[in-house]
Amino acid sequence: MADSYSTAVPAPEVGSERDQDLERDGDGTAGSPLRGVLRLLVAGGVGKAGVALFAVMLGISIYVVATYPLDFGSARWSNPVLWGDNPKNAPPAWTAWYDDGELVNQEESLSEPTEVRANATGQVREIRTYRFELPYDAEEFPTGLSLTLPGVTYHGPRPPAILISLVRPDGSQLRLASVPVTASRPGETAPYRRNYDDPLRVLLSAEPGVIQAVRQAYGEKYPGIPAPADLDRRPTAALFGRPAEDGSGGLEPLTGRYALDLQVIVADERDEIAGARVVLGGTVYGWMGTDGLGRDLFEGLLYGFPVGLLIAFLAAILSTLIGASLGILSGYAGGATDAVIQRLSDIVSNVPTLPLLIFLVSVMGRHLWLIILFLVLFSWPGLTILVRSMVLQIRSGQLVEAARALGASRTRIMLRHVFPQTAPFIVAQMIFFAPGAILAEASLSFLGLGDPSIPTWGQMLEAGFRTGALYVGYWWWILPPGILIVVTALAFMLLALAMEPVVDPRLRKTT
Repeated sequence: MADSYSTAVPAPEVGSERDQDLERDGDGTAGSPLRGVLRLLVAGGVGKAGVALFAVMLGISIYVVATYPLDFGSARWSNPVLWGDNPKNAPPAWTAWYDDGELVNQEESLSEPTEVRANATGQVREIRTYRFELPYDAEEFPTGLSLTLPGVTYHGPRPPAILISLVRPDGSQLRLASVPVTASRPGETAPYRRNYDDPLRVLLSAEPGVIQAVRQAYGEKYPGIPAPADLDRRPTAALFGRPAEDGSGGLEPLTGRYALDLQVIVADERDEIAGARVVLGGTVYGWMGTDGLGRDLFEGLLYGFPVGLLIAFLAAILSTLIGASLGILSGYAGGATDAVIQRLSDIVSNVPTLPLLIFLVSVMGRHLWLIILFLVLFSWPGLTILVRSMVLQIRSGQLVEAARALGASRTRIMLRHVFPQTAPFIVAQMIFFAPGAILAEASLSFLGLGDPSIPTWGQMLEAGFRTGALYVGYWWWILPPGILIVVTALAFMLLALAMEPVVDPRLRKTT
């Protein structure tokens, strides 16, 4: 029973064509085995494609690790406040290239006022005006209009007064909001700083006085044309539209140049605001669109590269280390050691992996390190069985017999004489493990069992299906992460296929 796998894989002979080719460089001179392996790896189109895909993924992963915060998942991706200015469920911006009616998200920031007027009368010292130009020429209405103030500083007992108004192309000027600034507190000393830690964001299209201002402007600019009765349910469309001329009671876009005026009235010349940012929400956004929370899917997709490679590398390396070590020990030691390892391999390899993973993750928690640990625990038996069958042949070879006759220890023989002859096959199998780990993690995430603090492609797919994105046509939420999972798995498969000539000399092309 211990030798049941002894004829599965032929062991390479010492000094064989494999060793000679791996030690020969492209010019026919002697070189290192590593260079020989690399030369054989990129000798064909499959290897070149695999190496190119892997290089691109590795480059993106390095960029993400260098530029993204370490707590991206919990501090940014899972924080809906940071995505409040983005349109919800918006397709990619490049879709506007073939659809002129789409409106691209507009954002403008100012750090200095465009106009300053001195006014020394009464309690007003200066009036500072920040004007934001908002060109609008799309056939679709914007999805929102927001203003963000990153901070306010004042010195006197009276905080600055902040007034916001919108100038429309038809000449009407609508007062949208008055932004309150918190007054000084008892015991607080000047200067008084507000909203630096938590910027003040105002959704102007949802302010209470907007609809009343719009109705008044419609009555002045479009007399005789009935205004829609549902303006309160469409405040953004009301701000950037006009009553339909056919008298149907609908709205049509009013295109042209809009201007948002932010007036800061200060009682002390030293008072200031730390700039301001205005966002006109479009109907398209970014390279890959947004999800139901307005999150930029492109950021999430990029973050999935290092996470996917981390899962693949850790699971593949650890599984290979365990499987290869047990396989070499089982094949060389024989006897009771071989029997125990092989029976354990048979038991673990026949366990239904995915249902057990679902159970373990549900009980012990949805942590990425636990998922990787479970993948490793159930991925090693196949390699152990195959490596053991190779070692059964290698241990009876002349090289091993000579080392044993010279008094070499069992450990030295396994490390110095057995392992090098199985190393190419083990490396190829390690590459095969990687796509399996990526697909297993994606499967768990798709079932809602992924680590919520670390966004992955599988979690993006799960969120899309859970919210019905597939059924309402939000393809940008479903296709990109699915394609990236397939492409990543394909890259590792191409590398594994390119390793076959390294493992088996009979598969190499002859010149």
